[in-house]
Amino acid sequence: MTAADRAPGDLVSARGRDWVVLPGASDDLVIAQPLDGDREFITALFPYEIKEPGFGRPNAAEGEIGDFASAGLLRTALRIAATHGAGPFRSLASIAVQPRQYQLVPLMMALRMDTVRLLIGDDVGIGKTIEAALIAKELLEQGSATSMAVLCSPSLAEQWQSELREKFGMEAELVLPSTAARLQKGVEPGQTLFERYPCTIVSTDFIKQPDRREAFRRTCPDLLIVDEAHTCVGAGTGHQQRYELLRTLAQDESRHLVLVTATPHSGDAQAFAKLTSLLDPGLQSLDPTVPAHRDRLARHFVQRRRRDIRRYLDEDTPFPRDRKLRPAPYQLGTEYARFVSDVLAFAREEVRRPDGALKQRLTWWSVLALLRCVLSSPAAAAETLKVRAAVAAARTPDEAERIGRKAVLELTGDETSEGLDAVPGSLLEDVDDAETTTRGGSRKLKEFADRAASLAGPEHDTKLAFLIDAVKGLLVDGYDPIVFCRYIPTAEYVAQHLAEALGRGAHVDAITGMLHPDARQARIDELTTKRGRHVLVATDCLSEGVNLQEHFGAVVHYDLSWNPTRHEQREGRVDRFGQSRENVRAITLYDTDTGIDGLVLDVLIRKHREIAEQVGVIVPVPDAGAGVLQALSKALLLRGREGAGDGQLALDFDSSELFGLARQQLDTEWESAAERESKVLTKFAHSGLRPDEVQAELDALRQALGDPADIAEFTRETLKALGSPVRPDARSTGFTAPTAALPRGLRHSLGIYEDADQALGPGAAQATARTAKAKSRKPAADNLVFHQDLPVPAGAHALFRTDPAVRAVARYALDSALDPGLSENDRPARRLGVIRTPDVAHRTVLLLVRYRFRLTLPGRRTVRTTEPPRELVAEDAQLLAWRNDPEGKREWLSDEETAQLLLAAPDRNTNQSMRGQQITRALDELAEVEDHLTAHGDQVARRLEAAHQRVREAAGERGRARGAAAARRITAEPAGEPDLLGVYVYVKRPGGSR
Repeated sequence: MTAADRAPGDLVSARGRDWVVLPGASDDLVIAQPLDGDREFITALFPYEIKEPGFGRPNAAEGEIGDFASAGLLRTALRIAATHGAGPFRSLASIAVQPRQYQLVPLMMALRMDTVRLLIGDDVGIGKTIEAALIAKELLEQGSATSMAVLCSPSLAEQWQSELREKFGMEAELVLPSTAARLQKGVEPGQTLFERYPCTIVSTDFIKQPDRREAFRRTCPDLLIVDEAHTCVGAGTGHQQRYELLRTLAQDESRHLVLVTATPHSGDAQAFAKLTSLLDPGLQSLDPTVPAHRDRLARHFVQRRRRDIRRYLDEDTPFPRDRKLRPAPYQLGTEYARFVSDVLAFAREEVRRPDGALKQRLTWWSVLALLRCVLSSPAAAAETLKVRAAVAAARTPDEAERIGRKAVLELTGDETSEGLDAVPGSLLEDVDDAETTTRGGSRKLKEFADRAASLAGPEHDTKLAFLIDAVKGLLVDGYDPIVFCRYIPTAEYVAQHLAEALGRGAHVDAITGMLHPDARQARIDELTTKRGRHVLVATDCLSEGVNLQEHFGAVVHYDLSWNPTRHEQREGRVDRFGQSRENVRAITLYDTDTGIDGLVLDVLIRKHREIAEQVGVIVPVPDAGAGVLQALSKALLLRGREGAGDGQLALDFDSSELFGLARQQLDTEWESAAERESKVLTKFAHSGLRPDEVQAELDALRQALGDPADIAEFTRETLKALGSPVRPDARSTGFTAPTAALPRGLRHSLGIYEDADQALGPGAAQATARTAKAKSRKPAADNLVFHQDLPVPAGAHALFRTDPAVRAVARYALDSALDPGLSENDRPARRLGVIRTPDVAHRTVLLLVRYRFRLTLPGRRTVRTTEPPRELVAEDAQLLAWRNDPEGKREWLSDEETAQLLLAAPDRNTNQSMRGQQITRALDELAEVEDHLTAHGDQVARRLEAAHQRVREAAGERGRARGAAAARRITAEPAGEPDLLGVYVYVKRPGGSR
């Protein structure tokens, strides 16, 4: 028999163990996976190695019959070890995360498309990364995609890499300016990075450059995820470059494209149209306010608010219950107020012409940017008064306008978010040859810089003193805070003085744009692994995408952001799924002397929150509030009035007619945008999917994968049965399991290495290989620590079916049950058992059967091509049971009755003689039920086909027709004989109540 004669799904024996044949065999090689489902050791076998499988039916030899508990362990071990699920969600058997029910909705939407084109616009903190990665994992598992790239900012690259590796088992290479040269060394002549590395995470701004863009376009993977997709559709130069890159890539109709953003609609209808056109050019002209247009858009767009999914189906999502917001007003000290007043007076002198008009090259934004730096901190003031301004270096008024607007309004995504936290300089120097600041003015600037430096420290800086007290209060209340600052000098200044003030009370560190994105997560890890309390000071380089909820529970806005969305992004670092606190805190500092902070807080920040609460999602401020802030700056320069030399400022804005009109116009435009959003958002909450559709698939999935409580009990009881003195953790729902008494084979699988030459038990070669790999990643542990609740502390294991330690325990239990050569103490699970219980009226036999199937999925269709069908091997564990009535007639139980049988309470163990008799009788009866087992496999195959069809039926008439046609081409056929893994007999207790 040649290798090609082995069909996918066949069982074979080679190299001392049993294997399942996978698709892809040739005349010379067989591709196979270990019977226990360990996909890490898929290998190629030579025909001469292959023998008939050693795995067979159980027998009633001495020591083979277990009790009720050992029978249950085998059932759960089989569920956990299986990684080739037969259901429509193939990937969920091989990921290390327990998706929330609402997170499966984008996946179901994706499976309804031949080529996935999807925009995920969920709120901050809901889990868009997991949703996008679920889609990617499923497409790769099914063979619908062969390679993947994630486009994101450099600051988010390491987080994406970590999420993919730890939760989805996907090893991705980082393609960044700092890594590209090293990666290129491993590329063969004529290859590109993306042909050499099938899974990459790429800096969008690195790859958009002309010298790299063309190579990426030619060899871009067939699956592309774009994070923070809203930064690709704005009006700036950087936006345009990114958009052109994506537009070119999207023209390939066979490429899967998943766009991810928390702000899909920024209030700019044109930008939203450009975003949706990447999915389908026909979507660009749609108006979301028109019902028929919404229906079509809903096939490609999902957007959920927290209130949409706080409870979805029968599952609650433990978001923080509340965000405690506290505005914190402070007064400038006398000396600092006088300093601010003097700087402002000087700015007016430099900005105005003798006739009262403004100098050509300076804009309203110039003075606002200067004032923001001065009010931020003495350090930022000193720096900006020394350094030449970006606007001052501008060559044209238009360029000055653009740079100034960006600096003041904190616009993001135009070029790059890196450098966002740099001070803009003096904004006053070297305007042009004719209007250069006088020598006296330059001397004055230096004097101001010296004055700012002399005001550093909490003695003169009341803002800093206020912060120190606020942070101390948070620490006393048990909150580790993140302090967000606008500028790098401010962050470094704040961190220094906080560290001095807190002493040993907390560890303090700062992260700014001066630190390379690759190193920021390492700095966070270094801080949070120190014993004690932690305070992180950061600029807005950490305000997007970074997950900090595990270690921090509060945010302090040291510098008020003038972009309300930025506040939401900052607070979203801690107020998100996985935050263990019911309440998170947010404190916003603002000065009461100038009135500027209070005005921004009232007109922009509070209004933003009010609208978000009404609509449920972020509705960005129209034009970033530019009209109001420009009116503010004019009032500041032309109508503001200083105090009478007492060091107190009294800037008059409310009396400005121009400012009042600008505020009224902003409110009207903003409320109108919010009204439009409120009319269309509900349509995209679950994108037309009926809850019963999702619920039916989830019920089937739970049955196949097992309940988390069952998995926790299995892991605990198996380790106890193997000799570990398991002890519960009083602080959590988990437990600790010492490893010294565990069998060597299991210790090796867990990465606890001893002597590789000693007997290891089942799967010795694979266990040794796993050990070598584990040793390179982490040291051996004397104890295994398991947690059932999220978040899981560093070094602990999650009680999920895909956690490496849980899976190792399950594989050992399954392997050892199939290996009669092991001692009874090393075999926690048994293939045979007799249970005496009052919950059965007649003798009942339960069979644990594993079926293997060959799944044929249709190839994708585009306008130009139709791919050939894809063949996969899948497995499905089934429980079947029959009972014997008083006349001896066999009656098969329904699925519901079989499920109830699993809940039967054992009365007591049976004696050895009775166990032997009952098991021998049941084994003799197996020959009589073979036809039924085969027929049941055919029924399961038909159910699988129906399940795949359900999830692939696309929405809409045309989509439904396409989905139904594709589903009709899905086939599932049993592969080989069913694997009879377990036989368990339930007998009625003598004199029982039934």
